[in-house]
Amino acid sequence: MIVVASRNGMVGIRQAIKILKHGGSAIDAVEAAIHMVEENPDDNSVGYGGLPNILGEVELDASIMDGKGLTAGAVGAVKGYLHPISIARKVMEELPHVLLVGEGAERFAAEMGFKKTNLLSDASKEVWKNKLLEYVPESQIDKIKDLPDLKKYVFQTMNPEKVKGTVNFIAQDGDGNICTGVSTSGWFAKYPGRLGDSPVIGAGNYADNRFGAAACTGMGEMAIRASTAHSVVLYMKMGLSLEEAGRQAMQDLNDLGGDYLESMNIIALDKDGTPAGFTNNEGSSYVYITEAMVDPLEKKRTYLPTRRVWGKQ
Repeated sequence: MIVVASRNGMVGIRQAIKILKHGGSAIDAVEAAIHMVEENPDDNSVGYGGLPNILGEVELDASIMDGKGLTAGAVGAVKGYLHPISIARKVMEELPHVLLVGEGAERFAAEMGFKKTNLLSDASKEVWKNKLLEYVPESQIDKIKDLPDLKKYVFQTMNPEKVKGTVNFIAQDGDGNICTGVSTSGWFAKYPGRLGDSPVIGAGNYADNRFGAAACTGMGEMAIRASTAHSVVLYMKMGLSLEEAGRQAMQDLNDLGGDYLESMNIIALDKDGTPAGFTNNEGSSYVYITEAMVDPLEKKRTYLPTRRVWGKQ
């Protein structure tokens, strides 16, 4: 049994391994651990306190995948619900669909009994307002929804250092079943309705008991274009080791063209329960814990620099 997470998953990783030790499933462990991150007001990349879009609205994305049957559920651009990971699980278990977004996802959440709540913390609202004040007169802040050229402000407020921010979990239970889960508030000051890789199965999340699993944080547009999470698992299916698979998936990102290429972080697990992490951010780390460990271990990801471009050249 093992649980692997992005570094900000430290707040939930002990709960996840506890569930596995008591005979719980990998799905239960992943959902419970991500709940704790979504509730953490000090994490401005997930759940409550997540940084808002350009309009000052917190939109949440999440996905979950069961490696036993390759079933999955995901939601995107959800407003007013604290635990998108649980809504995603309900999509997987209660609908014939994989992905719901926006008003449809919110309607489904209400049908499933989830309660609406305010997601915008005072701290995150202040960050949003201060960023807009660099480009918009204070008198226009409350009227930004009515501006005809919203795209312009999205470009002006872009900050490659804020593109990243998500929580990933991978768990393998006592039966060898693997589950991955991803939750995020997405890109700070994004255009309303933007989806990154987190709710896209194959991009930010993929699990297959036969070979392993992977999940991503960073610039989701890159992972979508390269199908990064699925690529890691596919390379293991092709016979590459976990280390080789991760390196090849990062190389795929390095081959991308375009004007916006930035950070990417991957956590991964092979079918034998071996964890790994890969990154183009030197010093980035991930955490993991097994049933034999008392405390989680933080470990550096394998650093693989990739080409970075930010804006029209």
